[in-house]
Amino acid sequence: MTFPGQAAPAFVRLAAHPVRWRLLSELATSDHRVRELVRSLGEPQNLVSYHLRLLRDGGLVTARRSSFDGRDSYYHLDLERCADALAATGAALHPALRLAPPAPAGRPRVVFACTGNSARSPIAEALLRHHTGGHAEVTSGGSHPKEHLHPGAVRALRERYGIDVAGQRPRGLDGLTGRRFDYVITLCDKVREVCPEFPGRPRLAHWSIPDPATEKGGYRAFARAAAEIDTRVRQLLPVLASTTEQEVRP
Repeated sequence: MTFPGQAAPAFVRLAAHPVRWRLLSELATSDHRVRELVRSLGEPQNLVSYHLRLLRDGGLVTARRSSFDGRDSYYHLDLERCADALAATGAALHPALRLAPPAPAGRPRVVFACTGNSARSPIAEALLRHHTGGHAEVTSGGSHPKEHLHPGAVRALRERYGIDVAGQRPRGLDGLTGRRFDYVITLCDKVREVCPEFPGRPRLAHWSIPDPATEKGGYRAFARAAAEIDTRVRQLLPVLASTTEQEVRP
């Protein structure tokens, strides 16, 4: 319960500023570079950078160097941190305030894309199919597909989530360009620059996730990548669930 004179929670103070709220809204659906946020908000770059720094200092936003161009950084909103902060904010106002999960709706069509379709995108495909119990049409593809899935990706899915994709083979994005999707999600900074257009104006999102095959740590890099992708997939579920049947299939 709140009391007279009690300060507003830190999340409220951070999110209440109009520019920071718009930044949070943009980053809630996709990772972005500073220049993209400047263009979307129509604000000067120094102002956008200032408010991004405050959000980073508050632990809500993180930054990661682009694997396509090391001079760029992708900003990412930590949705789990936001969820915890929102829950704490509600409890600070009144214990009766609780967030209710949305009811499932529709059968969305989702494609995940990366370069080789050997690790990140097939992991995302398998996890979304797993978490939706098959109630989503999910596939994945690569701009330059490898011959086989990486053993580290296969092992991470099997050992951490009980999912067997050993018999799956990488696919090319070119073979998917005639299909209609509701969501196109890129997981690789490089493929984001060359991802083909799909018919039907699908919703686009970017998850800037390093290639575990090029990271140090061997299998641990694949386990880390799978854990991050699993977090993002679980955060995607309410977005898919809140989409009405009419929105999903126009």
